[in-house]
Amino acid sequence: QVQLVESGGGLVQPGGSLRLSCAASGSIRSINRMAWYRQAPGKQRELVAVITGGGTTDYTDSVKGRFTISRDNAENTVYLQMNSLKPEETTVYSCNAQGTTNSYRPFEVWGQGTLVTVSS
Repeated sequence: QVQLVESGGGLVQPGGSLRLSCAASGSIRSINRMAWYRQAPGKQRELVAVITGGGTTDYTDSVKGRFTISRDNAENTVYLQMNSLKPEETTVYSCNAQGTTNSYRPFEVWGQGTLVTVSS
């Protein structure tokens, strides 16, 4: 079984920065894709940023130039550095990982979510 544990959310002033972390543990052979999503109340879940095992990244247009996703493959951990945060980005951010277990079975798991509040 694979689990994700997120950390790093909290309260930050508009224009401030936060760094989210998401660590995967369990029976992991490889992780192909790790990503961060967010979902504001009443809205659809949005893919914020994604990174592949090879390090290719992609971002939703609204965060390009402000957010950076990175990963530590040795630690099965993904990070999201968020700069110049805006009040409208207040919501729960969730981590997602897709890969293969040690039993050669595919997996997709979600973290519990971490709340980011951007407010003065």
